[in-house]
Amino acid sequence: MTHFEKVQQWLAEHHYQVGYLSNFKNIQYFTGFASDPIERVLALFIFPDQDPFIFAPAHEVEAVKETGWQYQVYGYLDHEDPFAIIKDQILARVKNPTRWAIEKGNLNVSRFEELQQKFPTATFTGDLTPLIQQEQLLKTPAEIEKLKIAGKWADYAFEVGFKALSTKRTEQDVAAEIEYALKKKGITHTSFDTIIQSGANAADPHGVPKKEFIKPNELVLFDLGVVFDGYISDASRTVGFGKQLSEKSQEIYRVCLEAQLTAQAAVKPGMRAEELDKIARDIITKAGYGEYFIHRLGHGMGQSEHEFPSIMEGNSMELQPGMCFSIEPGIYIPGVAGVRIEDCVYVTENGAEAFTHTPKELQLLPLA
Repeated sequence: MTHFEKVQQWLAEHHYQVGYLSNFKNIQYFTGFASDPIERVLALFIFPDQDPFIFAPAHEVEAVKETGWQYQVYGYLDHEDPFAIIKDQILARVKNPTRWAIEKGNLNVSRFEELQQKFPTATFTGDLTPLIQQEQLLKTPAEIEKLKIAGKWADYAFEVGFKALSTKRTEQDVAAEIEYALKKKGITHTSFDTIIQSGANAADPHGVPKKEFIKPNELVLFDLGVVFDGYISDASRTVGFGKQLSEKSQEIYRVCLEAQLTAQAAVKPGMRAEELDKIARDIITKAGYGEYFIHRLGHGMGQSEHEFPSIMEGNSMELQPGMCFSIEPGIYIPGVAGVRIEDCVYVTENGAEAFTHTPKELQLLPLA
C-alpha cells in the first residue's frame, strides 16, 4: 500500500471527506516535490475516493510536473486569493465538504481561519499529524541508503572543518570553508546552517558561528549535516584545537563521550525511548554535570533534521527496526565550554548502526 493509499484508507475509515497537508516537508515526502514556499501557499489535498491534487504558487507548477507527479496541480498568482481557488477545486470534487482532516501540528491560525471562512459549515476535527508521523517513523531500506550517503558527506564536512581550524580564522570563516567545499563537490544544501562554536561560545547549544577568531587550546564544537536526494545527515563532534586543553575541558569531554558511546551501544528493539535517554543522562548526572545537560538525548530524522519521535524522559515508545534518530548528549557550562557528541543511527534487528563515522575519541588538532 502506498503512502497515499494509507492516508486515503484512514480518511475513509474515519469518514473524513478532505485531507489537507500544509507542511512542505511532508508534501515532499508524499509527492517527491521539494520546495519551501516561504510566505506563499503550498498544499496537498487527499480524498478518500478520488485522486489528490497539489496547489502551489504559479511559478512552481512546472517544477511540480517535472518531478513526475501524475495527478493535477493548480497554481495561483501573487495577487490572487489562493483559498478562493482551493475552494473551487474542492467543491468540484466534494459537493458538501463538511468533515476535514488537517495537520494540527503545522497549519497556522491565519490559514485555518481562511479555511473556516471559505467552508463555514465544515468541521476540522481530524488530525493528520500523528498518522504522518507514524508513516514516516520506519524508514525503508532505500531511505536508509540515502541517509548513509548523506552521512558520508557529513564525515567529509568534518574533515574539511578540522583542517580549516586556525587562529587566523573566525568561527564564521570555518563554517564558510565547509559549505564552500561541499558546494564544490555538488552538495548544494546543508541540513541546517553549519554551526562552529569555540571555547565558551559552545555553551549555547543552538548558538551560531561568531565573527570571533578561534582561540588556541580550547574545545571547538561542530554541528553539521547535508541534504542528499531529499534526505539529511546531522552530526556533532567536538575537538581540541591545540594540545594544552584545561583539565575541566578534558573531563567534560570524557563524560560526554562515555554517555554517547554507552547510549549508542545500548540501542535495541523493544527498549523504550525514555530508557535510552536515562542511560546517557545518568552517566552525566553521576559525574556531577546533570544540570548542564539541558536538552533531550535525541530526535527523529529523515527528510528533515527534527522528526518524530523525541528520545527523552516521558516517552515510553518502544524502539523498532527502521527507526532513525540522533543520540547527542551535551554538557554546556556557561562561561567555560560546551561539548556535544552526536551520531544519528538507524535501529537494526540487534542494535543500531550510525550514519556518520568520524572518530569520537578526543582529537587534539595542531595549532595553525
